[in-house]
Formats: sequence, structure tokens, C-alpha cells
Amino acid sequence: QSTVCEKIMELLGQNEVEQRQRKVLILSQDSFYKVLTAEQQAKALKGQYNFDHPDAFDNDLMHSTLKNIVEGKTVEVPTYDFVTHSRLAETTVVYPADVVLFEGILVFYSQDIRDMFHLRLFVDTDSDVRLSRRVLRDMKRGRDLEQILTQYTTFVKPAFEEFCLPTKKYADVIIPRGVDNMVAINLIVQHIQDILNGDICKWQRGALNGHGRTYKRPFPEQAESGAVLAAGKRSHLESSSRPH
Repeated sequence: QSTVCEKIMELLGQNEVEQRQRKVLILSQDSFYKVLTAEQQAKALKGQYNFDHPDAFDNDLMHSTLKNIVEGKTVEVPTYDFVTHSRLAETTVVYPADVVLFEGILVFYSQDIRDMFHLRLFVDTDSDVRLSRRVLRDMKRGRDLEQILTQYTTFVKPAFEEFCLPTKKYADVIIPRGVDNMVAINLIVQHIQDILNGDICKWQRGALNGHGRTYKRPFPEQAESGAVLAAGKRSHLESSSRPH
């Protein structure tokens, strides 16, 4: 889902805009991993800590940060180091934007957070693709293959099936094949452009006027939780997610 968000930003030309002037921004659930105790960090370094469990995230901080962003406030977002499994002292300043793409594996799990989104997207990717991407990513972080595969079979896959996959039912839009589904991505990009131009399409305007949730519009065609479109300072979109 992070790849889908990045492609959306690229197609909107937002990557070329100075951060403070961007109308669209990406925020990751991964920034909100809890600060680990010494014992938990020791387990994490051995690949024995479950980063894919809902309890691994600081949901209170996540909720308050998103609330401030939706209200148009400048916020400081934690910076997480995936090599040492620790929250760094420095933070990232996030400025108000019209549209916020909030992505993560479990962004639909908590109802308090789920209800904040105006467009919920679930990026549905084949399990073999998810595993291969994870192996390449974690090897770049200095982890050996055996540890990566053990962590995947022990924590990642079971947690995905228990916590992430069931949240697919909350999605308004399902995007099969991830970033390869350019038809779906282009439709999302057009929707964001309509919002930025003030031309919110009829089906979304009805939801904004309190006439119920938007109906689901699954795109034609295995699963990684999805990218999330959330409301920003002036826009009104609803949400989906990424493994540790």
C-alpha cells in the first residue's frame, strides 16, 4: 500500500512540490510503533517480537495526531528506526494538507481511527508478492534470510490473517494487484484531483451531507491491507495499510 500511495503522489506531481506547500501528503502507521521495553527490544533484535499485532502500535498518539491533522494543525510525527526497532528523538514536522494518505497494515482495526477516514482503500496483493517484497526490504535493513522467514511464518502471516484481512470488509474501494492496477490508481488520482479542484463527485458529496456512507466500488479483479485516503484540512475523503 505504501507503493500505491507513492504512485498516487507521483501522478499528482506532489513529489516535486516543497513539503510545506504540498496539498497531498503521506502518513504511515509505522511511525506510531510503541516505544519498546528493554526486554521487548531484545526480542525484536532476534526477530521474536510481533510488530504486526494491534498492540504494537501507539493508538492514542496515532488518533490524536490524525485529529490535529484533520483540524489543519501542524504536527510532529515520531520517527521510527527499523534497524534498531526504536523511536528516535527527532520528529518529522507535518504541515496541513488538503488530502492525507494514511497507510498501514492495521489502520482499519481500531474503530476510533477507522471512523476518521472518508474513503477507505484496501490494496489486495498476492501473498507471494508480499513475501518477496518483505524479504528484499528486510535484507536491506541488515536482517538475515532465516530470521526474516521465521518472523514471517511465526508472526506476520498469522497476524495478517487474524487482524488485517478481516478489516477488508470496512473498505469502500478494493484495489487488486496493488501498484500494477493502474486503472484503479488513475481513478483514485482523478478523485483526489476533483477534491483539490472543489469538484467532489456526486456520490461523495452525498456522504458529506450526512446521507450515509459512500457505497463500495470494488475494482475488477489476495491481500495486503490497503492504502488510506483520509481527510485533510479542507478535503473530505475515507481509508486501508504495511508490514513492519
